[in-house]
Amino acid sequence: MRPQDVIRRKRDRGELSEDEIAFFVRGVTTGEWADYQAAALLMAIFLNGMSERERLALTAQMLRSGRTLDFSHISQPKVDKHSTGGVGDKTSLVLAPLAAALGLCVPMISGRGLGHTGGTLDKLEAIPGYRVRLSLDEFSAVLERVGFAMIGQTEEIAPADRKLYALRDVTATVESIPLIAASIMSKKLAEGLDGLVLDVKVGSGAFMKRRRDARALARALVEIGRGAAVRTVALLTYMDQPLGRAVGNALEVAEAIETLRGRGPRDLTHLCVELTAHMLVVGGTCDALERARQNARAGLRSGAGLEKLRQSIEAQGGNPSVVDDPSLLPRAQRVAELSSDEAGYVAALDAERVGVASMILGAGRVRVEDEIDPSVGIVLAKKIGDPVKRGETLARIHYNDERRLAEARDLLRSAYRFSDARPRRKGVIAEVIA
Repeated sequence: MRPQDVIRRKRDRGELSEDEIAFFVRGVTTGEWADYQAAALLMAIFLNGMSERERLALTAQMLRSGRTLDFSHISQPKVDKHSTGGVGDKTSLVLAPLAAALGLCVPMISGRGLGHTGGTLDKLEAIPGYRVRLSLDEFSAVLERVGFAMIGQTEEIAPADRKLYALRDVTATVESIPLIAASIMSKKLAEGLDGLVLDVKVGSGAFMKRRRDARALARALVEIGRGAAVRTVALLTYMDQPLGRAVGNALEVAEAIETLRGRGPRDLTHLCVELTAHMLVVGGTCDALERARQNARAGLRSGAGLEKLRQSIEAQGGNPSVVDDPSLLPRAQRVAELSSDEAGYVAALDAERVGVASMILGAGRVRVEDEIDPSVGIVLAKKIGDPVKRGETLARIHYNDERRLAEARDLLRSAYRFSDARPRRKGVIAEVIA
C-alpha cells in the first residue's frame, strides 16, 4: 500500500477501506507519511467528504493511536459533555459538578481557548492553585473521590489527532465536518464513556455560523457515538450573543458559582439544566427527560452541585474558599463602563465581536503559546431584547492595560445594534438530534 494510491482514491471520490484509513493514521503518527502526503489526503477529504463508514473507521483508528481510559472500577455511569465552543460558555463549570452530585461520573478532558472562544482549562486556572495537569492516575483518583475531574489532553490520548490538527490548521482544512467529528470523538471515546452529550453551537460567535452546517456536524458526531455503542445526543444551541453575562476567565468562574447557587443568568441556567438532564438520561439514571430536568433544578436549589465544585477545587490543588468568596479570584485593576449612545431595545449583540474585544483585553489568545490575563473581560449589562435609555450602561469592561481599552471598547460598541421595537427573543436551544 502506498500513500499516493490512498490519496488518488479519495481524490477521485472513492471510498477508503478500513485498512487504507489505518495505514494513513498509523503513517501520520509514526512519520511514515510525509506531511505533504498527509496534507494532500486531508484536502481530498475536505473536498470530497467521507461516508459514515469512513468517519467511523477514521475515529476508531485515531482513538487506537493512543490510550483508552478504563474507569470500570467506578460504579457510576461515565458521561461527559462536549461543546464546540462559544463566547461566555462556562456550562462545564456548572454541569460537571451538578451531574456528579446527581450520581454520574464525569471524566472531562477539556481544551484551551483560541481566538474569540474561551477554553474551560483557562477558566479553571483562574482559580488560585487549581491544577489541570494531572497524571492519568491522579485523574482517576479524583474521579473516584469527587465524581468528576477536569484535565487537559495528555500525550497518551489520541496522539494522531494532535498531528492531524496541526496539519489541518495550516492547510485550510479545519472546517471539514468528517475531520472535525473524528477529532472530537476520538478524544471523547478515549474517556471510556457510557454516554455523551454534545453542545453544537451555531451563530456569530460559533465555529459553525450556519444552522445547516451545525446540524450536519451534530449528526456526524451522533452517528460516530452510536457506532461506538456510546449513547449520544446532540443539542444545537444558539451563539448569536454570548451565553450568560460574563466573558473572561475569572469573571466566568464567578458567574458559574452564582449559577450553582441558583442565582445565575436565565439563559445559562436553562442550558445547564437541559444539558445536565440529557446527561442523566444517556447515563441511564433517569428514564424521562422531564424528571431529569426536575432533578437538575433540585441540585441547583439544594447547593449539591456547588458542594461538588468545592470538593473538586480542593482535590485538584485549588483554593476552595473561592466558592464562598469569589473576590479571591483574580480581579482587574480598573473597570470602565460602556454607555449607550441610543435609546430603544437591543436588537443584536454580535457574540464574535464581544469575544474578540475580550481577547484584546488579554482574556484570550491569538496564538496557542500566548499568555492570558485571567482577571480581565466584559460583563454585559444589556442583551438582546433589553430596553435601553440613552446614556445607560451597556457593559462593564474589566481591564489592566490602558493601551488595550480603546480598541476593545470600540469593538464592543460595534457589537450592539438597536431598534425602536422590542425584538423577539430566541430560546437557547435550536433543536435536539439523537
